[in-house]
Amino acid sequence: MDVPARQVRALYTAETITVYQAYRAEIAEAALAAGRFVGPFKRERMTWIKPSFLWMMYRCGWAEKPGQERVLAIEITRAGFEWALAHACLSHFDRTEHTDRAEWSRQLKTSPVRVQWDPERSLRLQPLPYRSLQVGLSGEAVHHYVDDWTVTITDKTPVVREIRSLLRAGDERRATELLPDERPYPLDETAAHP
Repeated sequence: MDVPARQVRALYTAETITVYQAYRAEIAEAALAAGRFVGPFKRERMTWIKPSFLWMMYRCGWAEKPGQERVLAIEITRAGFEWALAHACLSHFDRTEHTDRAEWSRQLKTSPVRVQWDPERSLRLQPLPYRSLQVGLSGEAVHHYVDDWTVTITDKTPVVREIRSLLRAGDERRATELLPDERPYPLDETAAHP
């Protein structure tokens, strides 16, 4: 199966898409109790959401990196996700996307959303030859994320720990069975540009 170099793969329904974040226990517990992000979560900071479960596992080291011990699955509206992509700027200059560095720099300063494409990861967290999307939300985008887009927040830490244990025991088949069923996410041309 040929996978495009850049493709959003995610768990989604007709109305929502699931993204992942990893936090320290205090932030995760408060969000789970409230059903949305509340203090000590800080709206003033850029927050990065990831549709790829395995990329999140790479980033948080299967929930073992300090400050990233709790993995949350955040179901957000597809309309919100697509708004974010439509208002995004690449986090780095790309001559195929921007006229020049000055134009990119202006866009970067005014955009409430940044996107970057990083190598997708295998079950063993090795880089794959295609990319996975990360979306950085700041300013008005964070407020939309917290107040308007979030539908549910679920603690995925137990399943993360179970997959980690299965991998350490050498049982990749059972570990794979616990992964979310991510598939290519349909984007229209306006949302797909970053």
